[in-house]
Amino acid sequence: MHLLNQLTTSFQQLFQADPLLICSPGRVNLIGEHTDYNEGFVLPAAIDKAIYLAVGPRTDHELHVVAHDLNKTFQGSLAHLEPTHTWADYILGVVAQMRLAGYDFPGFNCIFSGTIPMGAGLSSSAALENGVGFALNELFGLGLDRIDLLKLSQRAENEFVGAKVGIMDMFASMMGKADNVIKLDCRSLEYTYAPLQMDGISIVLCDSQVKHSLVTSEYNTRRAECEAGVRFLQTFYPEIKSLRDVTMEMLDQHLRDTEPLIYRRCAYVVQENARLLAGVEALEANDIAAFGQLMYGSHEGLSKNYEVSCPELDILVDIARTHPGVFGARMMGGGFGGCTINLVREEALDSFTELITKQYKAQTAKDTYLHVCKIQNGTGIIKNQ
Repeated sequence: MHLLNQLTTSFQQLFQADPLLICSPGRVNLIGEHTDYNEGFVLPAAIDKAIYLAVGPRTDHELHVVAHDLNKTFQGSLAHLEPTHTWADYILGVVAQMRLAGYDFPGFNCIFSGTIPMGAGLSSSAALENGVGFALNELFGLGLDRIDLLKLSQRAENEFVGAKVGIMDMFASMMGKADNVIKLDCRSLEYTYAPLQMDGISIVLCDSQVKHSLVTSEYNTRRAECEAGVRFLQTFYPEIKSLRDVTMEMLDQHLRDTEPLIYRRCAYVVQENARLLAGVEALEANDIAAFGQLMYGSHEGLSKNYEVSCPELDILVDIARTHPGVFGARMMGGGFGGCTINLVREEALDSFTELITKQYKAQTAKDTYLHVCKIQNGTGIIKNQ
């Protein structure tokens, strides 16, 4: 792979050493959006778009990091890890969390690059965080398992970067398995792999080319709105811990007329959990048509009730609905831009590509770029030189 050769050569020239090479993938989520931080269910998979890292140890308690694609460098001391409000925070946050957890190491060098389209909602940040944690664990024999590492990545983003994200992105990137989706219970972290029986069907991402500038602030707002709904319902049902425990009957009785905005947010999450469980049954029955209809329902809820879509994402889904070779489509990720995920018959790929690129350009004056994804294994070593 040309990119790996570039990273290896750059690392050797800059640090006069051979690197450890790590691949840390992005993820798709077939259904179950914004349910993870509400202790619900998700159905993600790791994909063949990834962050690649070349790493090696230092002995002076410093870290030297090169963002190859950005042509930017960060140098700092392990003794002074403060947020920079730049890309470096995704790396510094993992280092800070490791040190808070009592894991010590004498510094490291890192050059990273990637094939994950930035701003497309494919979790490049989780991939980078996982890659850094995995690399440090390997370099210094820290003895952390994969679950430990992905939890560190989540804490890094929650507490250092300041985005109150759930566990799904990190889990999918770290724990992915080729040709399988992960049914993950975000409350217990119990998970099962389910073979993705989609012969003749492609996972196609349509990039809206809209970058989600609102996503961090609005993400935190949605989380707060969900938590407000739970607190309100706890006055009637003290046993409730999260929206995972809530039913539509509870919402209809206590929130629909008194708190209409909070009601819509909570209703979406409760309904999305139900859609996901129905979707798993559809996949197990190899009923892709039924699963696709649930994807459309998911998008409707995200757009109308949770209000994290945008006109461009809605247009992409509306166009996809008109093509007979498409089983289902919805926005994916935090929202306010990024990609839609589409299940498309392989023989319809060319006509789907032509339709969506022409129609999207006509309706938005923007281009869309399509990415056909394959499901791959999670974060791991490429080779140890």
